[in-house]
Amino acid sequence: MEILRTPSERFADIPDYPFAENWFEVDLGDGLTARQHYVDEGPKDAPPVLLFHGEPSWSFLYRKMIPILADAGLRVLAPDLIGFGKSDKPDDIDYYTYARHVDWLKQWRSAVEPRPAALFVQDWGGLLGLRMLAHDPDLFACVVASNTFLPAGGTPSQAFLAWREFSRNSPDFRIGALLDRATATERSEAEIAAYDAPFPTEAHKAGARAFPSLVPVEDGMLGVEDNKAAWPALAAYDKPFLTLFGEEDPVTKGSEKFLIDRIAGTEGQPHRILPTCGHFCQEDQPEALAEGVIAMARRAGHLA
Repeated sequence: MEILRTPSERFADIPDYPFAENWFEVDLGDGLTARQHYVDEGPKDAPPVLLFHGEPSWSFLYRKMIPILADAGLRVLAPDLIGFGKSDKPDDIDYYTYARHVDWLKQWRSAVEPRPAALFVQDWGGLLGLRMLAHDPDLFACVVASNTFLPAGGTPSQAFLAWREFSRNSPDFRIGALLDRATATERSEAEIAAYDAPFPTEAHKAGARAFPSLVPVEDGMLGVEDNKAAWPALAAYDKPFLTLFGEEDPVTKGSEKFLIDRIAGTEGQPHRILPTCGHFCQEDQPEALAEGVIAMARRAGHLA
């Protein structure tokens, strides 16, 4: 297996992404390491907020939210998961596991910002971030969740099974086009190219191809028991927890009810279904999402 690095020139013309690069060395296990990229905007001593992306995006997805959150007085941290964005990419699809992704992200968080933080999660950002919250609830001041869930087995939809098969085996796995199709607003050619930028070759896409097959939506899959074990602590989380889901997201539509019905901190919060909002809500409704984070941070006493 090789640890691939996307050439820096691939990111030379990224639009509306003026953020300085920051790096952390992750212990992948098996004697291997990888360089992880993250955005770090706002004063280092400001109350932190963590923005976790999912499949198959990267911190570029948060470019519209980051300035709003930083202007509100937050330290904004948005990592690129291993295998995505500017971060290094193991080229073996089978090397990526749910447990490894959790461990890699925990390493980054512990080293870069161990203080209690606000959390925003979407897609696989929720599968990782909500598991982390269950493990260490005192490290999270509040949560905003959008178009995500924490699955623990069951029966997957035919649509999800088709997506899982496509992502792993289709020869036409174009990341930018996928992002464009899963938003309710149109992406520019430059934005589509920005989502393609991390993946100059097929080998660079191993992590993106792996993620759908790691979602524990069927009984017996790896991750089911871990998520079942996480749910009692997640359900008991009583700090502010807001859901802001996209009206036009066919992937997670209705999942917000499962979070609202089970997590203590959701009670009394102004949950919303956002109009003109697809799966990649950060593209369609960045202001509403950022305002939700700011409101929860203030409600939690995390932000003055």
